Amino acid sequence: MPIVDAGRASIRRMGIFSWIGRLLGRPRRTAARQPTRATVAGAQGVTATWQVADPSRLALRLRYAPLRNGGADAGEIVWGWVPFAESPTEGKDRPLLVVAPHDALRVYAVKLTSKAPTSPGAVARHVSIGTGPWDRQRRESWVNLDQLYSVHVHGIRREAAALDKRTFARVAATLSRRYGWRVDG
Repeated sequence: MPIVDAGRASIRRMGIFSWIGRLLGRPRRTAARQPTRATVAGAQGVTATWQVADPSRLALRLRYAPLRNGGADAGEIVWGWVPFAESPTEGKDRPLLVVAPHDALRVYAVKLTSKAPTSPGAVARHVSIGTGPWDRQRRESWVNLDQLYSVHVHGIRREAAALDKRTFARVAATLSRRYGWRVDG
């Protein structure tokens, strides 16, 4: 095949603008990729986020204490990598409500979802917290009460917002009834 014909075939496959960009030395654009587990803080190692096996065995004290200092404090919604319950080696970046400190480097948090619970069982496992700046589309959000996570501070990507005290108190009271935790203030 002559060189000219090979060039035309290449142009047809790539599209004229991509081909011109290549001629000008511009880098190829690739489709945006989801970060892999190995590249996301909080996905593995000492900063890994893990699901607490039996939250009712903990003696947590829930107290509203947002400071808006860049750290993760009870009452704040933060973003971090969360493993899937079905496959702990996989997960995604999602909003979490911090409910209590774990230790100097970790906090306890429950995940948020924008998918409305529909079955009676699912409704009982969720608390509506309304809308807020943690969701760009301002969709209603629910706290999932079934799963508690221990999140390393270096696994938190950003601080998104602080819940108002009344909403946090409603979530804390529901968690207290469910797991026997103490609510302070």
